[in-house]
Amino acid sequence: MSEGPSPTQAAAATPPAIPGEIRVLVGSAFVIAIGFGLVSPVLPAYARSFDVGVAAASVVVSAFAFFRLLFAPAGGALVTRLGERPVYLTGLLVVAASSLATAFAQSYAQLLVLRGLGGIGSTMFTVSAMALLVRLAPPAVRGRVSGAYASAFLLGGVLGPVLGGLLAAGGLRLPFVVYAGALVVAAAIVALRISDASLRPPPGTTPAPPMLLREALGDSAYRAALGSAFANGWCNFGVRVAVLPQFAVAVHDDTWVAGVALAVAAAGTALTLQVGGRLADRVGRRPLVVAGLLVSAVGLGVVGLSGDLVLLLVLCGVSGLGAGLVNPAQQASVADVVGPDRSGGKVLATFQMAQDAGAIVGPVLIGVVADAYGYGTAFLVTGLVSAVAVLPWIGARETLPQ
Repeated sequence: MSEGPSPTQAAAATPPAIPGEIRVLVGSAFVIAIGFGLVSPVLPAYARSFDVGVAAASVVVSAFAFFRLLFAPAGGALVTRLGERPVYLTGLLVVAASSLATAFAQSYAQLLVLRGLGGIGSTMFTVSAMALLVRLAPPAVRGRVSGAYASAFLLGGVLGPVLGGLLAAGGLRLPFVVYAGALVVAAAIVALRISDASLRPPPGTTPAPPMLLREALGDSAYRAALGSAFANGWCNFGVRVAVLPQFAVAVHDDTWVAGVALAVAAAGTALTLQVGGRLADRVGRRPLVVAGLLVSAVGLGVVGLSGDLVLLLVLCGVSGLGAGLVNPAQQASVADVVGPDRSGGKVLATFQMAQDAGAIVGPVLIGVVADAYGYGTAFLVTGLVSAVAVLPWIGARETLPQ
Protein backbone atom coordinates (compact mmCIF):
# COMPACT_ATOMS: atom_id res chain seq x y z
CA MET A 1 0.00 0.00 0.00
CA SER A 2 1.47 3.35 -1.04
CA GLU A 3 1.99 5.89 1.68
CA GLY A 4 2.19 8.82 -0.73
CA PRO A 5 5.05 11.28 -1.12
CA SER A 6 7.12 12.23 1.87
CA PRO A 7 7.08 15.83 3.12
CA THR A 8 10.50 16.34 1.52
CA GLN A 9 9.26 15.06 -1.85
CA ALA A 10 6.11 17.18 -1.62
CA ALA A 11 8.16 20.29 -0.88
CA ALA A 12 10.44 19.53 -3.82
CA ALA A 13 7.39 19.13 -6.11
CA THR A 14 5.91 22.47 -5.03
CA PRO A 15 7.30 25.40 -7.05
CA PRO A 16 8.91 28.11 -4.93
CA ALA A 17 7.02 31.32 -4.32
CA ILE A 18 7.83 34.37 -6.42
CA PRO A 19 10.33 36.47 -4.38
CA GLY A 20 9.22 39.81 -2.96
CA GLU A 21 11.78 41.70 -5.06
CA ILE A 22 10.19 40.28 -8.20
CA ARG A 23 6.78 41.48 -7.03
CA VAL A 24 8.25 44.95 -6.62
CA LEU A 25 9.52 44.87 -10.22
CA VAL A 26 6.12 43.67 -11.44
CA GLY A 27 4.40 46.52 -9.61
CA SER A 28 6.90 48.98 -11.03
CA ALA A 29 6.24 47.62 -14.54
CA PHE A 30 2.54 48.26 -14.07
CA VAL A 31 3.16 51.89 -13.05
CA ILE A 32 5.57 52.41 -15.96
CA ALA A 33 3.11 50.93 -18.47
CA ILE A 34 0.26 53.11 -17.23
CA GLY A 35 2.51 56.15 -17.58
CA PHE A 36 3.57 55.22 -21.10
CA GLY A 37 -0.08 54.64 -21.99
CA LEU A 38 -0.96 58.11 -20.69
CA VAL A 39 1.09 59.81 -23.39
CA SER A 40 0.61 57.42 -26.31
CA PRO A 41 -2.85 58.68 -27.41
CA VAL A 42 -1.94 62.37 -27.13
CA LEU A 43 1.61 62.37 -28.55
CA PRO A 44 0.62 62.58 -32.26
CA ALA A 45 -1.82 65.43 -31.57
CA TYR A 46 0.81 67.17 -29.42
CA ALA A 47 3.31 66.94 -32.28
CA ARG A 48 0.72 68.28 -34.75
CA SER A 49 0.21 71.30 -32.47
CA PHE A 50 3.61 72.55 -33.70
CA ASP A 51 2.14 72.94 -37.22
CA VAL A 52 3.69 69.82 -38.75
CA GLY A 53 2.10 67.17 -40.94
CA VAL A 54 1.13 63.58 -40.30
CA ALA A 55 4.50 62.21 -41.41
CA ALA A 56 6.43 64.50 -39.04
CA ALA A 57 4.11 63.56 -36.18
CA SER A 58 4.73 59.88 -36.94
CA VAL A 59 8.49 60.48 -36.80
CA VAL A 60 8.14 61.69 -33.20
CA VAL A 61 6.37 58.45 -32.31
CA SER A 62 9.05 56.37 -34.04
CA ALA A 63 11.97 58.33 -32.53
CA PHE A 64 11.40 56.72 -29.13
CA ALA A 65 11.64 53.19 -30.58
CA PHE A 66 14.57 54.11 -32.84
CA PHE A 67 16.69 55.42 -29.96
CA ARG A 68 15.77 52.36 -27.89
CA LEU A 69 17.21 50.17 -30.62
CA LEU A 70 20.25 52.39 -31.22
CA PHE A 71 21.25 52.59 -27.55
CA ALA A 72 20.58 48.94 -26.62
CA PRO A 73 24.24 47.77 -26.97
CA ALA A 74 25.42 50.61 -24.74
CA GLY A 75 22.65 49.82 -22.25
CA GLY A 76 23.80 46.22 -22.05
CA ALA A 77 27.40 47.32 -21.51
CA LEU A 78 26.32 49.65 -18.70
CA VAL A 79 24.50 46.80 -16.96
CA THR A 80 27.63 44.66 -17.16
CA ARG A 81 29.87 47.43 -15.83
CA LEU A 82 27.69 49.23 -13.26
CA GLY A 83 25.16 46.59 -12.24
CA GLU A 84 21.44 46.11 -12.80
CA ARG A 85 20.00 48.26 -10.02
CA PRO A 86 21.77 51.59 -10.71
CA VAL A 87 21.16 51.34 -14.47
CA TYR A 88 17.47 50.55 -13.86
CA LEU A 89 17.00 53.53 -11.55
CA THR A 90 18.97 55.86 -13.81
CA GLY A 91 16.95 54.77 -16.84
CA LEU A 92 13.66 55.52 -15.08
CA LEU A 93 14.86 58.96 -14.03
CA VAL A 94 16.15 59.74 -17.53
CA VAL A 95 12.73 58.96 -19.01
CA ALA A 96 11.05 60.96 -16.23
CA ALA A 97 13.24 64.00 -16.97
CA SER A 98 12.65 63.59 -20.72
CA SER A 99 8.88 63.38 -20.22
CA LEU A 100 8.78 66.43 -17.96
CA ALA A 101 10.89 68.44 -20.42
CA THR A 102 8.67 67.24 -23.29
CA ALA A 103 5.69 68.80 -21.54
CA PHE A 104 7.38 72.20 -21.89
CA ALA A 105 8.80 71.80 -25.41
CA GLN A 106 8.64 75.03 -27.39
CA SER A 107 9.23 73.64 -30.89
CA TYR A 108 8.93 70.49 -32.95
CA ALA A 109 12.73 70.05 -32.95
CA GLN A 110 12.82 70.16 -29.15
CA LEU A 111 10.00 67.64 -28.97
CA LEU A 112 11.80 65.26 -31.33
CA VAL A 113 15.09 65.44 -29.41
CA LEU A 114 13.46 65.04 -26.00
CA ARG A 115 11.43 61.98 -27.08
CA GLY A 116 14.61 60.46 -28.47
CA LEU A 117 16.39 60.94 -25.15
CA GLY A 118 13.45 59.20 -23.49
CA GLY A 119 14.12 56.18 -25.71
CA ILE A 120 17.68 56.01 -24.35
CA GLY A 121 16.40 55.89 -20.78
CA SER A 122 13.76 53.34 -21.78
CA THR A 123 16.29 50.86 -23.11
CA MET A 124 18.38 51.31 -19.95
CA PHE A 125 15.58 50.24 -17.62
CA THR A 126 14.24 47.59 -20.02
CA VAL A 127 17.55 45.74 -20.32
CA SER A 128 18.36 46.13 -16.62
CA ALA A 129 14.86 44.94 -15.65
CA MET A 130 15.42 41.78 -17.69
CA ALA A 131 18.77 41.33 -15.96
CA LEU A 132 17.16 41.77 -12.54
CA LEU A 133 14.52 39.18 -13.36
CA VAL A 134 17.24 36.76 -14.45
CA ARG A 135 19.20 37.38 -11.26
CA LEU A 136 16.29 37.20 -8.80
CA ALA A 137 13.88 34.63 -10.29
CA PRO A 138 14.32 30.99 -9.16
CA PRO A 139 14.81 28.77 -12.24
CA ALA A 140 11.66 26.74 -11.49
CA VAL A 141 9.37 29.80 -11.77
CA ARG A 142 11.03 31.81 -14.53
CA GLY A 143 8.08 31.23 -16.84
CA ARG A 144 5.62 32.43 -14.18
CA VAL A 145 7.78 35.46 -13.46
CA SER A 146 8.02 36.39 -17.16
CA GLY A 147 4.26 35.96 -17.50
CA ALA A 148 3.53 38.11 -14.44
CA TYR A 149 5.90 40.86 -15.63
CA ALA A 150 4.40 40.87 -19.14
CA SER A 151 0.87 40.87 -17.68
CA ALA A 152 1.67 43.96 -15.62
CA PHE A 153 2.86 45.79 -18.71
CA LEU A 154 -0.16 44.65 -20.71
CA LEU A 155 -2.70 45.69 -18.07
CA GLY A 156 -0.99 49.04 -17.55
CA GLY A 157 -0.87 49.54 -21.32
CA VAL A 158 -4.63 48.96 -21.54
CA LEU A 159 -5.53 51.29 -18.67
CA GLY A 160 -3.02 54.02 -19.53
CA PRO A 161 -4.54 55.27 -22.81
CA VAL A 162 -7.98 55.51 -21.18
CA LEU A 163 -6.59 57.66 -18.38
CA GLY A 164 -4.48 59.61 -20.86
CA GLY A 165 -7.54 60.51 -22.88
CA LEU A 166 -9.22 61.82 -19.75
CA LEU A 167 -6.15 63.80 -18.69
CA ALA A 168 -5.91 65.36 -22.15
CA ALA A 169 -9.02 67.34 -21.27
CA GLY A 170 -6.70 69.41 -19.08
CA GLY A 171 -4.33 70.04 -21.99
CA LEU A 172 -2.02 67.96 -24.19
CA ARG A 173 0.97 68.66 -21.95
CA LEU A 174 -0.57 67.36 -18.72
CA PRO A 175 -0.18 63.60 -19.43
CA PHE A 176 3.59 64.06 -19.86
CA VAL A 177 3.86 65.67 -16.42
CA VAL A 178 1.85 62.87 -14.82
CA TYR A 179 3.99 60.27 -16.66
CA ALA A 180 7.13 61.83 -15.22
CA GLY A 181 5.66 61.67 -11.73
CA ALA A 182 4.69 57.99 -12.18
CA LEU A 183 8.25 57.12 -13.17
CA VAL A 184 9.69 58.90 -10.13
CA VAL A 185 7.31 56.93 -7.91
CA ALA A 186 8.36 53.66 -9.56
CA ALA A 187 12.05 54.52 -9.11
CA ALA A 188 11.53 55.37 -5.44
CA ILE A 189 9.75 52.08 -4.75
CA VAL A 190 12.48 50.02 -6.41
CA ALA A 191 15.24 52.00 -4.67
CA LEU A 192 13.67 51.36 -1.26
CA ARG A 193 12.61 47.73 -1.74
CA ILE A 194 15.51 46.24 -3.74
CA SER A 195 18.91 46.67 -2.14
CA ASP A 196 22.38 46.18 -3.60
CA ALA A 197 22.98 43.56 -0.91
CA SER A 198 20.34 41.24 -2.39
CA LEU A 199 22.21 41.27 -5.72
CA ARG A 200 25.69 40.59 -4.36
CA PRO A 201 27.17 37.08 -4.41
CA PRO A 202 27.37 35.27 -1.04
CA PRO A 203 30.33 36.28 1.14
CA GLY A 204 33.50 34.38 0.38
CA THR A 205 32.52 33.50 -3.20
CA THR A 206 34.15 34.77 -6.36
CA PRO A 207 31.70 36.44 -8.77
CA ALA A 208 31.35 34.62 -12.07
CA PRO A 209 32.57 36.56 -15.13
CA PRO A 210 29.92 38.23 -17.32
CA MET A 211 28.55 36.13 -20.15
CA LEU A 212 29.96 37.19 -23.50
CA LEU A 213 27.68 37.55 -26.49
CA ARG A 214 29.70 35.06 -28.53
CA GLU A 215 29.31 32.55 -25.72
CA ALA A 216 25.53 32.96 -25.78
CA LEU A 217 25.47 32.71 -29.57
CA GLY A 218 27.07 29.29 -29.22
CA ASP A 219 23.89 28.10 -27.48
CA SER A 220 21.20 26.82 -29.85
CA ALA A 221 18.43 27.97 -27.49
CA TYR A 222 19.70 31.57 -27.50
CA ARG A 223 20.00 31.64 -31.28
CA ALA A 224 16.45 30.33 -31.58
CA ALA A 225 15.24 32.95 -29.07
CA LEU A 226 16.73 35.73 -31.21
CA GLY A 227 14.75 34.46 -34.20
CA SER A 228 11.48 34.16 -32.29
CA ALA A 229 12.03 37.58 -30.66
CA PHE A 230 12.41 39.18 -34.09
CA ALA A 231 9.30 37.40 -35.38
CA ASN A 232 7.32 38.22 -32.24
CA GLY A 233 8.31 41.88 -32.50
CA TRP A 234 7.42 41.91 -36.21
CA CYS A 235 4.03 40.23 -35.75
CA ASN A 236 2.68 41.15 -32.33
CA PHE A 237 4.40 44.43 -31.46
CA GLY A 238 4.66 45.80 -34.99
CA VAL A 239 2.14 44.63 -37.58
CA ARG A 240 -0.64 43.87 -35.09
CA VAL A 241 -0.40 47.36 -33.60
CA ALA A 242 0.32 49.43 -36.72
CA VAL A 243 -1.22 47.61 -39.70
CA LEU A 244 -4.10 45.57 -38.27
CA PRO A 245 -6.11 48.68 -37.21
CA GLN A 246 -5.74 50.14 -40.71
CA PHE A 247 -7.01 46.89 -42.24
CA ALA A 248 -9.97 46.79 -39.86
CA VAL A 249 -11.02 50.32 -40.81
CA ALA A 250 -10.45 49.72 -44.53
CA VAL A 251 -12.66 46.63 -44.58
CA HIS A 252 -15.44 47.72 -42.24
CA ASP A 253 -15.27 51.51 -42.74
CA ASP A 254 -15.74 52.26 -39.03
CA THR A 255 -12.99 53.61 -36.80
CA TRP A 256 -14.35 51.84 -33.72
CA VAL A 257 -13.56 48.46 -35.30
CA ALA A 258 -9.82 49.18 -35.05
CA GLY A 259 -10.02 49.76 -31.31
CA VAL A 260 -12.14 46.65 -30.75
CA ALA A 261 -9.74 44.52 -32.83
CA LEU A 262 -6.76 45.63 -30.76
CA ALA A 263 -8.69 45.15 -27.52
CA VAL A 264 -9.67 41.59 -28.46
CA ALA A 265 -6.05 40.78 -29.36
CA ALA A 266 -4.86 42.23 -26.05
CA ALA A 267 -7.49 40.20 -24.21
CA GLY A 268 -6.26 37.02 -25.88
CA THR A 269 -2.72 37.78 -24.76
CA ALA A 270 -3.86 38.55 -21.21
CA LEU A 271 -5.73 35.24 -21.01
CA THR A 272 -2.67 33.17 -21.91
CA LEU A 273 0.29 34.98 -20.34
CA GLN A 274 -0.11 33.43 -16.90
CA VAL A 275 -1.09 30.02 -18.28
CA GLY A 276 1.78 30.14 -20.76
CA GLY A 277 4.24 31.01 -18.01
CA ARG A 278 3.12 28.13 -15.79
CA LEU A 279 3.21 25.65 -18.67
CA ALA A 280 6.70 26.83 -19.64
CA ASP A 281 7.84 25.95 -16.10
CA ARG A 282 6.11 22.57 -16.26
CA VAL A 283 6.49 21.13 -19.77
CA GLY A 284 9.38 23.18 -21.11
CA ARG A 285 10.22 26.42 -22.87
CA ARG A 286 10.55 25.08 -26.41
CA PRO A 287 7.04 23.56 -26.81
CA LEU A 288 5.40 26.79 -25.68
CA VAL A 289 7.44 28.99 -28.03
CA VAL A 290 6.75 26.69 -30.98
CA ALA A 291 3.03 26.55 -30.20
CA GLY A 292 2.84 30.32 -29.76
CA LEU A 293 4.61 31.06 -33.03
CA LEU A 294 2.33 28.69 -34.94
CA VAL A 295 -0.82 30.11 -33.33
CA SER A 296 0.35 33.65 -34.19
CA ALA A 297 1.09 32.52 -37.75
CA VAL A 298 -2.47 31.24 -38.15
CA GLY A 299 -4.14 34.24 -36.51
CA LEU A 300 -2.25 36.95 -38.38
CA GLY A 301 -1.65 35.00 -41.58
CA VAL A 302 -5.35 34.51 -42.31
CA VAL A 303 -6.77 37.72 -40.87
CA GLY A 304 -6.15 39.63 -44.11
CA LEU A 305 -8.59 37.34 -45.91
CA SER A 306 -11.44 37.91 -43.43
CA GLY A 307 -14.28 40.05 -44.68
CA ASP A 308 -16.61 39.19 -41.82
CA LEU A 309 -16.38 41.21 -38.60
CA VAL A 310 -16.87 38.21 -36.32
CA LEU A 311 -14.15 36.24 -38.10
CA LEU A 312 -11.84 39.25 -37.94
CA LEU A 313 -12.25 39.53 -34.17
CA VAL A 314 -11.82 35.78 -33.67
CA LEU A 315 -8.55 35.82 -35.60
CA CYS A 316 -7.38 38.87 -33.64
CA GLY A 317 -8.04 36.93 -30.45
CA VAL A 318 -6.11 33.94 -31.84
CA SER A 319 -3.10 36.15 -32.60
CA GLY A 320 -3.25 37.43 -29.03
CA LEU A 321 -3.27 33.88 -27.68
CA GLY A 322 -0.11 33.15 -29.65
CA ALA A 323 1.70 36.16 -28.22
CA GLY A 324 0.75 35.11 -24.70
CA LEU A 325 2.33 31.69 -25.25
CA VAL A 326 5.54 32.97 -26.86
CA ASN A 327 6.56 35.79 -24.53
CA PRO A 328 7.03 34.06 -21.14
CA ALA A 329 8.62 30.94 -22.60
CA GLN A 330 11.23 32.65 -24.78
CA GLN A 331 12.21 35.11 -22.03
CA ALA A 332 12.52 32.25 -19.55
CA SER A 333 14.72 30.40 -22.03
CA VAL A 334 17.06 33.38 -22.37
CA ALA A 335 17.17 33.66 -18.57
CA ASP A 336 18.09 29.97 -18.38
CA VAL A 337 20.95 30.55 -20.81
CA VAL A 338 22.39 33.44 -18.78
CA GLY A 339 21.72 31.92 -15.35
CA PRO A 340 21.39 33.71 -11.99
CA ASP A 341 25.09 33.86 -11.14
CA ARG A 342 26.39 35.84 -14.11
CA SER A 343 25.81 39.26 -15.59
CA GLY A 344 24.46 39.12 -19.12
CA GLY A 345 23.86 42.74 -20.07
CA LYS A 346 25.02 42.47 -23.69
CA VAL A 347 23.29 39.12 -24.15
CA LEU A 348 19.97 40.50 -22.90
CA ALA A 349 20.38 43.74 -24.85
CA THR A 350 20.87 41.80 -28.09
CA PHE A 351 17.72 39.80 -27.40
CA GLN A 352 15.80 43.05 -26.81
CA MET A 353 17.29 44.55 -29.98
CA ALA A 354 16.03 41.59 -32.03
CA GLN A 355 12.49 42.18 -30.80
CA ASP A 356 12.67 45.96 -31.28
CA ALA A 357 14.09 45.51 -34.79
CA GLY A 358 11.17 43.30 -35.74
CA ALA A 359 8.69 45.82 -34.33
CA ILE A 360 10.27 48.65 -36.33
CA VAL A 361 10.98 46.89 -39.64
CA GLY A 362 7.87 44.72 -39.81
CA PRO A 363 5.17 47.40 -40.16
CA VAL A 364 7.21 49.32 -42.75
CA LEU A 365 7.83 46.33 -45.03
CA ILE A 366 4.34 44.92 -44.58
CA GLY A 367 2.91 48.36 -45.37
CA VAL A 368 4.84 48.33 -48.65
CA VAL A 369 3.51 44.84 -49.45
CA ALA A 370 -0.05 45.93 -48.59
CA ASP A 371 0.20 48.94 -50.90
CA ALA A 372 1.52 46.80 -53.75
CA TYR A 373 -0.41 43.54 -53.39
CA GLY A 374 -3.19 44.12 -50.85
CA TYR A 375 -3.78 43.29 -47.20
CA GLY A 376 -4.36 39.59 -47.86
CA THR A 377 -0.82 39.07 -49.16
CA ALA A 378 0.66 41.36 -46.52
CA PHE A 379 -0.78 39.34 -43.64
CA LEU A 380 0.15 36.03 -45.30
CA VAL A 381 3.77 37.25 -45.35
CA THR A 382 3.44 38.17 -41.66
CA GLY A 383 2.19 34.67 -40.85
CA LEU A 384 5.10 33.21 -42.82
CA VAL A 385 7.60 35.21 -40.74
CA SER A 386 6.15 33.71 -37.56
CA ALA A 387 6.13 30.19 -39.01
CA VAL A 388 9.74 30.40 -40.21
CA ALA A 389 10.86 31.37 -36.69
CA VAL A 390 9.76 27.88 -35.56
CA LEU A 391 12.57 26.22 -37.53
CA PRO A 392 15.51 27.15 -35.24
CA TRP A 393 13.52 25.94 -32.22
CA ILE A 394 13.09 22.44 -33.68
CA GLY A 395 16.79 21.71 -33.17
CA ALA A 396 17.32 23.95 -30.13
CA ARG A 397 18.03 22.49 -26.72
CA GLU A 398 15.44 22.58 -23.97
CA THR A 399 16.68 24.91 -21.20
CA LEU A 400 14.15 24.14 -18.45
CA PRO A 401 16.18 22.84 -15.48
CA GLN A 402 15.32 19.24 -14.65
